[in-house]
Amino acid sequence: MHILSDIRFIFRLIVLGCALFLPAGQAWASLNILACEPEWAALAVEIGGEHVSVSSATTAMQDPHHVQARPSLIAKARRADLLICSGAGLEAGWLPVLIKKSANPRIRPGKPGHLLASKYVELLGGQATDKGGLHSKGNPHIHFDPHKLLTIAQTLAQAMATIDSDNAKDFNNNLDHFTQDWNKAIQAWQQQAGALKGKPVIVHHDSWVYLFAWLGIKQVATLEPRHGVPPSSGHLASLLDSIKTQPADMIIRSGYEDPRPSQWLADKSGIPVVTIPFSVTDYQIRGNLRQWMGEVMEKLGQGK
Repeated sequence: MHILSDIRFIFRLIVLGCALFLPAGQAWASLNILACEPEWAALAVEIGGEHVSVSSATTAMQDPHHVQARPSLIAKARRADLLICSGAGLEAGWLPVLIKKSANPRIRPGKPGHLLASKYVELLGGQATDKGGLHSKGNPHIHFDPHKLLTIAQTLAQAMATIDSDNAKDFNNNLDHFTQDWNKAIQAWQQQAGALKGKPVIVHHDSWVYLFAWLGIKQVATLEPRHGVPPSSGHLASLLDSIKTQPADMIIRSGYEDPRPSQWLADKSGIPVVTIPFSVTDYQIRGNLRQWMGEVMEKLGQGK
């Protein structure tokens, strides 16, 4: 009996010790989530709350088209109960390799733990408009439309509840709170962006089609001659000529893109460059998804 009591005591000490070394709010997390992009990681934190442990395969300063399935990332995929990614070919160059090397049946396509956000919304773009083929399945950057993001939030809550039914009530409550706050924010952003409607802009890469469709911004040119292909000096020169007949109010690029082409065009044309954060910087803090979109709106306002 004494031996059994000692074993139980030691077990309790081990459990307590492990809990002390885990991040606050995640000591008893029952659902491990791996997101391909930080926006989905942030959304998972919003919906999952204290019941989830979340990590992202990429950062806001990293091109999500190009990622290496490094050992640390494979280890995260091996532990994941749920994988959420953009889909529509965005991660085609690395996600299949990651899933295969992880040998985790829970996150394979067709399983409850495999969620591609693009499957649940109507995509813009596609093969007819994609000269380079990078977005041939439709533009994958759907997180720039806050209405579509709400749809993904509902889908994600359902996926979490399916995998972790014990905490389904909390997931749904978190979804309700997030939906209310997000809808209020959408109304404020739309009022803030009224002056942007119809504004002509030039972009580095076709990352912003959902943002522009939502706000009524007009994209008149792209620095890349084809999706994912860096602009040549000849292409930039032709753009400079075209600006004379089709002027633009700003040149938009993301933080991870090469600043030199946009800055060259800005110096020659006098059109300001606006650098927009491509995703959430700290996805572990609830509310940062809204803060990120607020910053996007603020940056756009500076260039109007």
